Amino acid sequence: LERIVADVGAAVVVCEAATREKVVAAVPDGAVVVAGDATPASGGEGGFAPMVAPDLAAVIYTSGSTGEPKGVTLTHGNMSFVADSIIESIDMEPSDRILCVLPLYFGYGLYQMLTCVRLGATLVLESGFGAGGRIVQLLEEREITGFAAVPTIYQLLLSLPGIGEHELPHLRCLTNAGAGLPTPVVRAVRSAFPDARLYLMYGQTECQRVCRLDPEEVDEHPDSVGTAIPGTEAWVEDEDGEVAAPGVVGELMVRGPHVMQGYWGNEAATDRKLRPGRWPWERVLATGDLFRADERGYLYFVGRRDDIIKSRGQKVAPREVEDVLHAFPGVRDAAVVGVPDDLLGEAVHAHVSAEPGVELEAKALKRHCAGSLESHMVPKRIVIHAELPRIGSGKIDRRTLAGWSPRG
Repeated sequence: LERIVADVGAAVVVCEAATREKVVAAVPDGAVVVAGDATPASGGEGGFAPMVAPDLAAVIYTSGSTGEPKGVTLTHGNMSFVADSIIESIDMEPSDRILCVLPLYFGYGLYQMLTCVRLGATLVLESGFGAGGRIVQLLEEREITGFAAVPTIYQLLLSLPGIGEHELPHLRCLTNAGAGLPTPVVRAVRSAFPDARLYLMYGQTECQRVCRLDPEEVDEHPDSVGTAIPGTEAWVEDEDGEVAAPGVVGELMVRGPHVMQGYWGNEAATDRKLRPGRWPWERVLATGDLFRADERGYLYFVGRRDDIIKSRGQKVAPREVEDVLHAFPGVRDAAVVGVPDDLLGEAVHAHVSAEPGVELEAKALKRHCAGSLESHMVPKRIVIHAELPRIGSGKIDRRTLAGWSPRG
């Protein structure tokens, strides 16, 4: 918090009353802290100047799960477009009642609120997602029609006894973003909530939402995130800067009114992320994520470019190893990271946690991997945890795992 407040030069910080002391200690002298229901002092007469689409609306910081958080600058035009495109792409209606258990500083959570405000739908807020039973209670009692979650939340719900026996006649839409939903979990969610349409989506803070898979295609393509959201373009670019052929892995590029203006106060990082576009005034987003596309144009996430492991002179995409681990009975979470190794260059290390009541053995997991993966992709070490570390948005904290040791 202290780094972000200093980076953006915040004049006012709004927080919950319970966190006031912590916030006051973090903000620089001169910044005003507004806690709880307090009202900030008036800034003078005249009110606010009218805003137009190119005006700055928000600086949203990246999660920091793989690197230092960066401030993503978004205009009113950026954010209005994304909200409208999401509404269209998942068929939201004014009568919807959306349950949000995600933090509102997380882009995925924030847009639950913005789409509801934009459409006039009802937003039901619940602080935190640690209690799966509480989520089910709200789904039933508040007649929720739409629910947004990350893989951690879906796995939490699936661990509840009899989750598929609840009658949820109003629930018609489920979405997943923030991290890819493993194929076994996709199938389990479809089984537990058969009457709800499941949207598999992908996005980045730098443009909020990139693509989504139509629910009718989920059973056939459970490992895909579909095609670009309405009004935008997304394609895979090969090493020569051309559109990659089907099946060829390359960097995902994104074009549209949702692409950020740049990183706050970080021109070098902006220049690496935004590339010249089709028109002289346009820039497209180089996501830094590796994808492939099939013959129909459906997109498949392979891994983050920065996460690719180079072991024995060959590249290993963590997602491929994680998918194999998730297919082992009883595995709840899996994260694969590269660790410096004098002989291999980088060693493949896997971190897993088990479903409640299940005991996993590292040797059995390694044999399972050896039966499904090429030898250079088989983890050199598999560590079993009670729980994998996470950041506030629910994503697995890969930076912590990369530096993990038996001594902590």
